[in-house]
Amino acid sequence: MSAESVSADRDERLAPGGGSQWLRAAGKRLLMTVGPVVVALAIAGLLLLALGVDPLRYYSYVVQRGLLSPSGVQQTLTRMAPLLFLAAGLIVAFRAGIWNLGGDGQFLLGAVAAAASAPFLADHVPAWAALLVAFVIATAVAVVWSLVPALLKAYQGVNEIITTLMMTFLGASLANVLVKLVFLDPATTVPQTRTLAVADRLPRLFDTTISSGLVFGLIAIVAVHLMMTRTSFGLRLRIVGANPRAAIHAGLDVPILTVAVFALSAGLCGMAGALDVLGVQGNVRADWNPGYALTVIPMVFLARFNGFAAIAFVGLLSVLSIGGESAARRMGVPNDFTLVLVAIVLIVLAIAEYIDHRHKKAAGR
Repeated sequence: MSAESVSADRDERLAPGGGSQWLRAAGKRLLMTVGPVVVALAIAGLLLLALGVDPLRYYSYVVQRGLLSPSGVQQTLTRMAPLLFLAAGLIVAFRAGIWNLGGDGQFLLGAVAAAASAPFLADHVPAWAALLVAFVIATAVAVVWSLVPALLKAYQGVNEIITTLMMTFLGASLANVLVKLVFLDPATTVPQTRTLAVADRLPRLFDTTISSGLVFGLIAIVAVHLMMTRTSFGLRLRIVGANPRAAIHAGLDVPILTVAVFALSAGLCGMAGALDVLGVQGNVRADWNPGYALTVIPMVFLARFNGFAAIAFVGLLSVLSIGGESAARRMGVPNDFTLVLVAIVLIVLAIAEYIDHRHKKAAGR
């Protein structure tokens, strides 16, 4: 929620009769946010019934593994770390009116860059310096990869949905080529990069298996939220996203701001890949593509591009992901069922937004 909307909400509450009106508006926002998730869970439950699986047992396994068991909670929190960086990158792009759908390509290339550079650097410099430089390299690689769609959008008006999706497919293929040919570890039989020693990876939090990358992810998404809602730079980006023509008349350099948005968004996605490798994986195997970016998109929309709300929805996605993997093994459900559930959430959200838009349009008449 922007600073302007917060101020409007405050004025609305203070106005005579504004309290009940504000409560109705807040209730509607809550319904539009939580409602699609509940409906999607119900539809997914019907699909499970069609497969001969008890949906209540399935969901209980998901909650037990992803939210209640100590090891499951630690895995859930660790999984959140790269997802938070991806959510931060998507919030920057979407709030600026740019559809960066190339997050997975940027994620993979950042991961490969970090996996290739960190073990080499760790042999010559202290571990903290190796990690820092690897993060910088991963960020730079992702930013460079975003320049083609950024420049085409900024100076030629080419639709970024098409170009970023194309760059994702190219990025995934390039990442595989780099792993299999350029950065292949000759000491292993499985095509993969060199493995970063556990001692040289990001430290764990306290006496748990939770990666400290979770802290960095939380800092990143809060910083992005504050930048977009509390700074003049964020205001300029929101103006460009809301009305590019008005931004031009206001004297804003729209092409430069467009390139800046792509760079920030892609850089955060590249950091997500580096974080996953340097904190958890330790290397990148050939044909590895978790597809995190596309699954985070519905969570960002459910959060209404609000960084704090996005933390909660990323946590929900992590619970579904970790718990869903365990439930799938126990009940014979395909491992990709979590992706089906996320897709249903996105479809229901789109339908809810369409109905809400029609209702507002009818009320305006």
